[in-house]
Amino acid sequence: MILPINPHLADVGSPPIPEAQGWLKRYDGAHGPVIDLSQAAPGYPPPPELLARLAAAAGSTDATRYGPIAGDAALRAAYATHVSELYGAAVEPDEVAITAGCNLAFAMTAMLLAKAGDAILLPTPWYFNHAMTLGMLGVEARPLPCRAEAGFVPDPAEADALIDERVRAVVLVTPNNPTGAVYPAAVIAAFAELCRRRGVWLVLDETYRDFLPPELDRAHEVFSGARWREHVIGLYSFSKAYSIPGHRTGAVMADAAVIGQLAKILDSLQICPARPAQAVLPWAIPALADWRHANRAAINGRAAAFRDVVANLPGWRVDSIGAYFAYLHHPFAGETAAGVAERLAVERGVLALPGSYFGPAQDDHLRVAFANVDAGAIAGVAERLAGFGPGH
Repeated sequence: MILPINPHLADVGSPPIPEAQGWLKRYDGAHGPVIDLSQAAPGYPPPPELLARLAAAAGSTDATRYGPIAGDAALRAAYATHVSELYGAAVEPDEVAITAGCNLAFAMTAMLLAKAGDAILLPTPWYFNHAMTLGMLGVEARPLPCRAEAGFVPDPAEADALIDERVRAVVLVTPNNPTGAVYPAAVIAAFAELCRRRGVWLVLDETYRDFLPPELDRAHEVFSGARWREHVIGLYSFSKAYSIPGHRTGAVMADAAVIGQLAKILDSLQICPARPAQAVLPWAIPALADWRHANRAAINGRAAAFRDVVANLPGWRVDSIGAYFAYLHHPFAGETAAGVAERLAVERGVLALPGSYFGPAQDDHLRVAFANVDAGAIAGVAERLAGFGPGH
């Protein structure tokens, strides 16, 4: 007999990306190599100098030891300086904690803000790891619907109506995963004011911040002055920006007292960010600025190419696009997104994720992660979708 396990864990679904990748086992290769648009992974390597520095740091004796609980002091200081310059805000090193990836940053933040039985608002479509984390903690992931006609940007007034005595925080992800939607600075500021007024936290996940087109505004207003410290927590991922997802390095920005509480969670978990990455990133933040800007331009070019490709495909429609992702409306009324995505993988060798992986009522869309494919692959998507018909 198998003894029972924590029901909060048992109720969480299987990891969705491996499930979808399993569909490709039935693809016969008739249309050419697989085009994998399922995962948000950089499609270019880190620069050689960064790799060399990582290798040297990994070979040092310091990399074999435990580091400071909240992250290496040099990296906390470098990130604080960078964010201060980016937002025109005075951020101190003790207001930054370094984590083993942004997923852990979110998990720790959720543990800090909410207990089992509480609720956190997640805009839908939502990033499935966020919903899975809350489910494992026994925290309700309360949907805040985002609609195609609004560009998948959430409405502060609708969020206000959903906040009750159980809600502890509102989460915003911008640029968004899965939709790619970029929330205007005024909308983010309105959410910050809403959260301040209602006495709940605003958790702002900016994993893909570095891929915003330069002409788009950022969340400057939220971090101006000292007031943000009372109710705003910022999350960030070095992994995507520096093309080092295997090193799993993220950051949390919050009031120093909040960071102190997060350090307790870090200490209990003993999950330390990669020491080589922490040693190298203080150099990389200023030194690789031009490299990051060039990557941003390349990714924005892929977004434009994908938008142009879909514009010439009858019935298909890009409802939102930005950073790494496009949210693609499929033309097959009455067919589930999972059915369309599975057929596309099996019949055409193109793997995208169904919208149903990203929360309730998402059966009209596929999430396309275009950042890890080149222009040739994007053109190949056009050829394969052009002859792709409805299921039977």
